[in-house]
Amino acid sequence: MTSTPISAGAHRTRRLTPAYSPRNGSSSQGGLLTVSAETKAQTRLLVIDDEHTLRESCANVLSLEGYDATICGRGDEALDLLRRRPFDIVMVDLFMSQVDGLTLLRAALKSNPAALVIVMTGDPSIDSSIEALREGAWDYLPKPFSAAHLQVLVGRAAHFVRTARKSRDVAGIHDEPSPGDKLAILGSTPAFRKAIELARKVAATDASVFITGESGSGKELVAQFIHQHSTRARRPFIPINCAALPESLIESEMFGHRKGAFTGAMREKTGLIEAANGGTLFFDELADMPKSAQAKLLRVIQDGVVRRVGSEEADAVVDVRFISATNGDIDAAVRDGALREDLLYRLRVVPVHLPPLRERLEDIPLLADYFLSRFWKRRSQPGETPELTEGALRRLSAHPWRGNVRELQNVIEHVAVLAEAGVAIRAEDLPLRNDAATERTVAENMLSAVDECYHPARERVITRFETQYLEWLMQRGGGNMSEAARIAGVDRTTLYRLMERHGVRRTTTT
Repeated sequence: MTSTPISAGAHRTRRLTPAYSPRNGSSSQGGLLTVSAETKAQTRLLVIDDEHTLRESCANVLSLEGYDATICGRGDEALDLLRRRPFDIVMVDLFMSQVDGLTLLRAALKSNPAALVIVMTGDPSIDSSIEALREGAWDYLPKPFSAAHLQVLVGRAAHFVRTARKSRDVAGIHDEPSPGDKLAILGSTPAFRKAIELARKVAATDASVFITGESGSGKELVAQFIHQHSTRARRPFIPINCAALPESLIESEMFGHRKGAFTGAMREKTGLIEAANGGTLFFDELADMPKSAQAKLLRVIQDGVVRRVGSEEADAVVDVRFISATNGDIDAAVRDGALREDLLYRLRVVPVHLPPLRERLEDIPLLADYFLSRFWKRRSQPGETPELTEGALRRLSAHPWRGNVRELQNVIEHVAVLAEAGVAIRAEDLPLRNDAATERTVAENMLSAVDECYHPARERVITRFETQYLEWLMQRGGGNMSEAARIAGVDRTTLYRLMERHGVRRTTTT
């Protein structure tokens, strides 16, 4: 990777100094933010600059990296191009000779509200860059800049674009987010809607959010939802899976390190906390973070100062919003000494709990239809989208869904790949395990309704479901009515009334 500066002409350039810059962070070799060749090829990038040498140099560097890069040297041509084709990342010079950069910035965001705009400037003053950030720019790049800085910044932007795309592939994401509602999540279950409304409310603040829920229930999706509905939406969203990083590397990844801090530290490295400056940092599986890293993270939360590994002084001051998640018992992790209690207090300012899919039965048909339509469109096959039969929907609703929404998505993707246009998808077409309890439930629901009129059959099935659900709820809540009501997403009065109607007694666990 070359460090030769990319110049824009001596009349309005300045050398990018090695001083700390929270946005122009570490090399793309920094582990989690390595961008795959496939992601680069799928990232549509536009460079707008009237300086021929600079735009050609940028195009050469980015094309060699594998990006789908387009260049433009005239402001009017760029406006026309933006009207005709949306781009994922737009790099624009603030001081164009015909059309100013702020006009082009607004045009890029109008063409694609999800676009990330990076402004380039050779002005020694940063006032213009701050104005651009207020107008919605994702970042700025002072001129002249090196190829390495260009690669790092565009790499982080591509990572952000990839993460947003991945989130829109999960349940409840519209294909094209609008400026006022970038992510909208599907689901009508009261407990689920309550969680999403709480996430929407807290998004407007900077409060730390702690998301709980089983694996596959959509915790990172909700973290993205909060970020994109916040004032930090144009800044980075960086996820860190604490369980996936080796203990020997996590501190270096999070906080960065000084050159020579340990064997193999051949250069100074900016950490992910610094890279998230101005944006949101998402810690998944927080309880798996080493205790040493927890202590350093607590200091960052308290005073906003980052100290890299091997450094005894403050290397950077950051402004980061923290969102954390776990699929385990976080209070048990504190009791067992795996997680610092004072850190949990700092990170669990607002708790948000996501119910598992088996507690969202009425959402299953909605999610299944959404995934089926989306995956069918991806196939680009002619003909009408196939539909799920009633038998298929019954089998989906009876399945335990231990993998939650992620498992449902995989099942529907499987049938969408094999389906034919206009041919209904039957229960036997679903690639579900022949779980004995599941098969028995499906068979009982189907056979017991034979030779019975609709309304009595419906009433009997609902009664059976509510009775079994209440019995399971009492076991799950350990006889605690408040906990059971929270799991069910209803108030205690409604729960008492249902239990009395079906003769279900309150039980306790020992």
